[in-house]
Amino acid sequence: MNRDVVVIKQNLAGVETWRYNGTVLKKEDNSVLIEAFFNRKDLPFHGIVFAEGDRFLEEYFTDRWYNIFEIHDRINGMLKGWYCNVTRPAVITDAEISYIDLALDLLVLPDGTQLDLDEDEFEALDLTEEDHKHALKALAELRALFKHPKPFTLEL
Repeated sequence: MNRDVVVIKQNLAGVETWRYNGTVLKKEDNSVLIEAFFNRKDLPFHGIVFAEGDRFLEEYFTDRWYNIFEIHDRINGMLKGWYCNVTRPAVITDAEISYIDLALDLLVLPDGTQLDLDEDEFEALDLTEEDHKHALKALAELRALFKHPKPFTLEL
């Protein structure tokens, strides 16, 4: 199954804001799990550091309004946490995964601590009432999903 794919993050206007490569680890009807490596300079972030080269396991969905990134330290492989983006459902092809980011995020630390992020940025977006409801529902689903966090288990 391992094949390369390009991930494209877009803003609400559909403008590309970040692009990077990943490797498909598992594909199902409505989702794909990839491995990617953080490709920016080290970034301190709410008590952890996203470090260049950190391993990310990223799950994208065509039927859910979010994606989930599980973050592992580049040196020792230890779990740093999960970064969840509230998005419109992903568009997944054989060569590309693209998604429209809706600014609202959830950071979950290994101890289960949850931090809602970018709420002001989310509220400033010019979303339809329906998109706004979908986004808030997605955040609630993520909070519930990570009430008892556990790392991804790959069944390859």
